[in-house]
Amino acid sequence: MEYYTYILRCADGSLYTGITTDLARRFTEHAGGTGRAGAKYTAAKKPVAYECAFVCPDRSSASRLEAAIKRLSRSEKLRLIAGEHPELTELFPCQRIALPKTE
Repeated sequence: MEYYTYILRCADGSLYTGITTDLARRFTEHAGGTGRAGAKYTAAKKPVAYECAFVCPDRSSASRLEAAIKRLSRSEKLRLIAGEHPELTELFPCQRIALPKTE
């Protein structure tokens, strides 16, 4: 099963990083704040769109990439989104993918 590590931009401009097996479903959960499915952070901040996503071969790789991204400063995350931070993703067996539509 493939896992995805993603970065969302929220309505207030903040960034949220997470993992999932289904990007479209996860965005809907975050946007809807449906029960326990969405994260507390995105329930309050309202996601607008995916900024970037990476496909990973397993949950472990996705979780390690998520943790590494969460340790980045905001400016480093913006560089990663812009594709200017390749050294981070070279450490993990994950590949950047085209973003799914979020509307």
